[in-house]
Amino acid sequence: MTQTDFAQLLLSAKRVDLSHPVSNEIPKFSALEILTEKVIFNIDPDGFYAKEYTLPSQYGTHIDAPIHFATGKRTLDELTVDELILPLYVLHFEEKVEVDADFTVSVADIQAYEQEHGQIPTGSFVAFSSGWSKRWEDHNAFYNKDESGVSHTPGWSVEALEYLHKERQVTAIGHETLDTDSGVDYARAGSLPAEYYWLALDKYQVEVMNHLDQLPTQGAVIIVAPVNIVGSPGFSVRAFALVPNE
Repeated sequence: MTQTDFAQLLLSAKRVDLSHPVSNEIPKFSALEILTEKVIFNIDPDGFYAKEYTLPSQYGTHIDAPIHFATGKRTLDELTVDELILPLYVLHFEEKVEVDADFTVSVADIQAYEQEHGQIPTGSFVAFSSGWSKRWEDHNAFYNKDESGVSHTPGWSVEALEYLHKERQVTAIGHETLDTDSGVDYARAGSLPAEYYWLALDKYQVEVMNHLDQLPTQGAVIIVAPVNIVGSPGFSVRAFALVPNE
């Protein structure tokens, strides 16, 4: 393949934006502050336009570097470019989540999916497509809390993540919700065991993803493009997928 052929292949691919727009009106983790902004220079009288933004490192569609939950693990700037451009394998469990908002991905779920769609490749990015991003504009629906304050949201089980790490050597994971764990698992444990497990492996994840339902099970490539901030535990990210045209 020539350089021109390679460029044409990339340019001919369908592009799918996997990030939500960022503003001060989006759903967020309850302990974090909303984004604030102010104009610090303007074209009149300064000759140029610039703003100052203040926002948490985990806000909107964002990447969690391993150090976010695991002391001594890598920060955002220590992730390599090779880890941020990966083959993308999508687990489409939208129908299961539609029936059960507390759905948690199990090893059996992944194995059944592999039986139908093929084995998850080593070094891939595995995304859990739950359909939850469609609730984005409705905060109450996105948090989905019951009368006792427990969120009923889907997530990964620790066992499923162990399988992806030990049996499939997956590089990164992603999902549409605010947390790796389901809401009921978080309430039951009082912590986020699946998220702790994954980040302690010195691997990263992308949370609050969008448009996963538009992607094929396999064949796409994901590009995760965060700001390369030294020492950061994460940051808002523009992630997108390149999907070959058939």
